[in-house]
Amino acid sequence: MYQVLITGAIHPTGLDALGRESDLQIDYRPDCPFEQVMDIIEHYHCIISRSETPITRELIDRGTNLKVIARAAVGIGNIDVEYATEKGILVINTPGKNTNSAAELTVALLLATTRNVIPAHENMQQLKWDRHRFNGTELMGKTIGIVGLGNVGHRVAQFARGFDMKVLAYDPYIADEVFERHHVQKTDWETLISTADIISVHTPKNKETTGMISGNSISKMKQGVILLNLARGGIIDETALLDGLRSGHVSAAGIDTWDVEPPKKNPFREFPQVVMTPHIGASTTEAQIRIAESMASQVPRALRGEVVDYPVNMPQIRMLQGNLMTAYTVLAEKLGSFAAQSVDFAPTLLEMKYRGTLAKEDCSLLKLAFLKGYLKHSHDYVSYVNAEQRAESVGLRIEEEPDTGFTDYESALKCTLSCQEHVFKIGGVVFSGPHPRITLVNDFVFEINPEGTILVTSNLDRPGMIGLIGTFLGQHNININQFELSRSRRGGEAMALILVDEDVPESLVQELSRQTNMTGVKKITL
Repeated sequence: MYQVLITGAIHPTGLDALGRESDLQIDYRPDCPFEQVMDIIEHYHCIISRSETPITRELIDRGTNLKVIARAAVGIGNIDVEYATEKGILVINTPGKNTNSAAELTVALLLATTRNVIPAHENMQQLKWDRHRFNGTELMGKTIGIVGLGNVGHRVAQFARGFDMKVLAYDPYIADEVFERHHVQKTDWETLISTADIISVHTPKNKETTGMISGNSISKMKQGVILLNLARGGIIDETALLDGLRSGHVSAAGIDTWDVEPPKKNPFREFPQVVMTPHIGASTTEAQIRIAESMASQVPRALRGEVVDYPVNMPQIRMLQGNLMTAYTVLAEKLGSFAAQSVDFAPTLLEMKYRGTLAKEDCSLLKLAFLKGYLKHSHDYVSYVNAEQRAESVGLRIEEEPDTGFTDYESALKCTLSCQEHVFKIGGVVFSGPHPRITLVNDFVFEINPEGTILVTSNLDRPGMIGLIGTFLGQHNININQFELSRSRRGGEAMALILVDEDVPESLVQELSRQTNMTGVKKITL
């Protein structure tokens, strides 16, 4: 009998379905205090939570019988996924179930801001009748800029078109075909922030998107811009937004997600033109039913070791001694992650070439691993189960080819991303041990460990460049673990992969790129 603890409120539909499972015993304790959860967690095989319960390393250690951690929502920020994976615990969530609800709330906040609904309502509560005080603006003819054309973003675009708005979108991870399918004009970041009357954020929160709407970004926006954040707190810099509201450069804002939830102090209260909600994007009966039904379907299968729809991690994929395919699976995900942080175009084709003895194996998992590594930088959730579906949604076609005649190594993996004239190639091998190595970036050959922080530098092939790079890093107390240099031809262009012991601030990356004869520097984190 599997013991299931539920600490977040879920719809009775899901509770009833879980209760009908003969091998599950359900303990429903919504809003159970964390200290109490810590005291009892050792007895359970699964915990189902929402945001109320932080699934910390300490809790995982206490949960000695845990097999499954289930998040009755999309976001997994309250779960130590990496540690759960290390412990062999499967983490699942429920993506896509609240898409329409979040998109509708976006429109609700937008209409509330443009038509001054909240201050007008408060005025009526005081038995006043100031019809001319609350003059608003129409949406028809306005330009909305959507940041992130994923599930919620493209639904918002559909609603916006219904208001006869001009719809722009910025999403460098989505192919042109997807923009065309949703009748959205693809644009670059600078154009979007400088031309949109309304900017609505619908992108995952990660290193790339945290603080992406900063004070500098807001200064480039149109006077009187309206900002909406229903994605994740921290994507819009709250201090910069406050400054924009105080100066009048930002005329209004709609906020559902916050840096700190609940906010301990909320200076936005002083602005009647700011409409605030307490992270209720998924708070509709319909969304909660879909989420509960997903939990009721996935949790029993997860506990029984069956395939689930939305695994966040795959703890069974490990680099086991002597297991060639498992080692290549790990390497493939690293190559995908490296590629995602390297390309500056939206590829439409992924070509995967399995070489040498690897070509004789079933390589289907390698494809999924590469896609998982590549897509996780632009999507809230990517798993081995949904990787191909997510690739299709961004317009990425996949071709696979065995290459048994390859002889440079006993086996190797090569992946090529392309779109028209843009091409990016990356390859790797696994030596006995296993010891994974990146061996190819575009036309440059290497043998470097895919782990930690790697600086990818390109420069003109001139004497003294290795010394220049090494001296620069040394002057900034950055220790080099491994330095691999390759060049296309004598006097042409050279590339280096530099594995370093510490993180390198973006300011130093930019400073290094400005050194004499340097042509580019990127930081890759694996």
